[in-house]
Amino acid sequence: MKKGIIFMALAFLSVGLFAQGEVITSYFNKYADNDQFTKVSVSSKMFSMFTEMEAGTEAEQEFLEAVSKLKGLKMVMADSIGDAVTLFKKASSDINKAGYAELMTVADPDQNMLFSIKENNGIIEELVMVVGGGNKFVLLSLYGEIDLKNISRIARDMKVQGLEDLGRMHHDNK
Repeated sequence: MKKGIIFMALAFLSVGLFAQGEVITSYFNKYADNDQFTKVSVSSKMFSMFTEMEAGTEAEQEFLEAVSKLKGLKMVMADSIGDAVTLFKKASSDINKAGYAELMTVADPDQNMLFSIKENNGIIEELVMVVGGGNKFVLLSLYGEIDLKNISRIARDMKVQGLEDLGRMHHDNK
């Protein structure tokens, strides 16, 4: 009986771990062959290459430390689709159903944004951002060990299109 309970607990835990990132992966796969969408995938190897750089300033050192804990980034985005709001609502619903905790929403006439996280023992393991409005849609997953204080710095310093919206999370929370 005890072995059965342990097996069920491990099975449940493994399903939970597998589900991490499943939402973004499903969108990534769904739009893989659609030329209207840009897909970006940054591996842990790329993030580890940042740690080999030498920091010249304290700000650069903080950036390198924050990035060294990241395992990857996946993003699906489009800037000329007609159903961006519908896609935003669907992705937001999928994220909520997958058990992510909502951090913040921003709704204005131009676009809507949702920031959600997956957390384990107080450590943020994944940050998901969804943006939709007008003709723009962005679904982003940043995973690893994430420090929210450094998100805007990472977004600014990486200079990847679509990441600039991550900086709004920090500024809007001040």
